[in-house]
Amino acid sequence: MEKYPTRAGSVTRHFKLFIFLFLLACSNPSSTARLDKILEHFHDAKGDYVMVAAHRAAHNGYPENSLSAIRHAIELGVDIVEVDVRTTKDGISVLMHDSSVDRTTNGSGKVKDFTLEELKSLKLKLRDGMVTDEQIPTFEEALKVIYGNIMADLDLKTGMLKPLVNDVKKTKTSKQVFYFDNDYDALMEVREMDPSSMFMPRAYSYEMADSALKIFHPQVVHIDPSFYTKEVTELIRSNNARVWINALGETDAMIRKDNVEKAMNDLLRYKANIIQTDEPELILKYLRSKGLHD
Repeated sequence: MEKYPTRAGSVTRHFKLFIFLFLLACSNPSSTARLDKILEHFHDAKGDYVMVAAHRAAHNGYPENSLSAIRHAIELGVDIVEVDVRTTKDGISVLMHDSSVDRTTNGSGKVKDFTLEELKSLKLKLRDGMVTDEQIPTFEEALKVIYGNIMADLDLKTGMLKPLVNDVKKTKTSKQVFYFDNDYDALMEVREMDPSSMFMPRAYSYEMADSALKIFHPQVVHIDPSFYTKEVTELIRSNNARVWINALGETDAMIRKDNVEKAMNDLLRYKANIIQTDEPELILKYLRSKGLHD
């Protein structure tokens, strides 16, 4: 005869299940809580918190614009990954900085001349040229890794914007991504397709920053060191937008040479509060030591 559990046995099993689930929840804090904190900082443009953006994702030891580089950025505690989006011959959005695949893969040719299937046959390379087992990710694949974990700056390297916007809608990541370009017509096209989109227009002068603020009411404005002044940052921050500046090139080189204090003083002089870098781990360490990052 089949034996059925007693009431006491059933209660015991339910209690053990409850304890297991409780411990599991405690040992694996929700990534959503971390994303909520990032978004809170992002929308507090006047705060002291300095956000870190990993250029082409955190690609020291990983292929640039790869899923592993995005995952590494999340592990480091980076706030934003910058990724470059292009379109294949068959209209699929993929991550790739250059117009050709020559530098970053074991293949050769223009991205726009490949179908997605053809691109997927290629392998990504590390900075030193070593070929890995990783494939070029689709934009949708990248957004699925980004979802619930981190923000993303989308550098538009394509004129085919509809597939890209559709991927954002499909993956429900609109609150996590913002669109970057110095082509204001492209940003306006995105806005027509999705009025809820967030933007980071690039400016090359105080006057251009002022125009960008009036046209887009953006969450971020990208400025260059050539006009990084107190007046510019006060203008941007007073309009509830963050100030994005790059550490790329010479500044990152200084940081690699352990001249972090001077490099960071230069970057933070007039209160820029998003720093894009190829050295996110070193910059995070410095900012945390100064109480400027969680």
